[in-house]
Amino acid sequence: MKKFFGFNKLLASVAVIASVMIFQSCLDDDDNGYYRYAQPNALVTVKPLADNSFFMQLDDSTTLLPVNMKNSPYGEKEVRALVNFEQVNESSGEYDKAVHINWIDSILTKPIAADLGDENDEVYGTDPVDMINDWVTIAEDGYLTLRFRTVWGDRSQAHFVNLLMSKNAENPYEVEFRHNAFGDVYGETADGLVAFNLDALPDTEGKTVKLTLKWKSFNGEKTAEFDYCTRKSTPASSAAIAAGRSVLRLK
Repeated sequence: MKKFFGFNKLLASVAVIASVMIFQSCLDDDDNGYYRYAQPNALVTVKPLADNSFFMQLDDSTTLLPVNMKNSPYGEKEVRALVNFEQVNESSGEYDKAVHINWIDSILTKPIAADLGDENDEVYGTDPVDMINDWVTIAEDGYLTLRFRTVWGDRSQAHFVNLLMSKNAENPYEVEFRHNAFGDVYGETADGLVAFNLDALPDTEGKTVKLTLKWKSFNGEKTAEFDYCTRKSTPASSAAIAAGRSVLRLK
């Protein structure tokens, strides 16, 4: 099971990250019950199956079978999601654990963006962000999930975030985070949460390699490294990544 922390800082984020939150149980009346159910206790990949059912990948070695939800709320889409669940004493079949989902909330999940050459800056933007050291900032199950912080003034303006392949011919596992605020560069700071599917990267064939993330911060260009293996879980390790909370509207 993963280690989770910073739940109180994540509460504000959960209400805004996605437009739909699915509740499967009522909250307890006491404060402990409230926080038990209101806070996410896992970051998962929701994986739909051919019969319209689904399971959840908790990490590279743990699969979860939801016993109280037959169909995926995201249809045929494979997405990353925050979830609050409880393990139950029921048959999990071919999966590792049977769970009851209290609520599940999808994260914006995107592929690596196409290289547009000279148009990259215009389309994908060059607006700065700070990367946040949080339990959801992780390379896991074929995805790079990132929490980042930037300026957000106009709450009706969605910010455009993308991941590009690096042009470093010597390192095929180098990627670049891009942010286009569409001029919304004044106001309060807020955090965003996004997951990128890394299947466009070369298969590591079971080996663990260094995945380098580049981004433009408010203090200049920065990088961080993740230990990365195709469909394998590893957190970020870099002093360039700060600590954090909250969220903004993304696309």
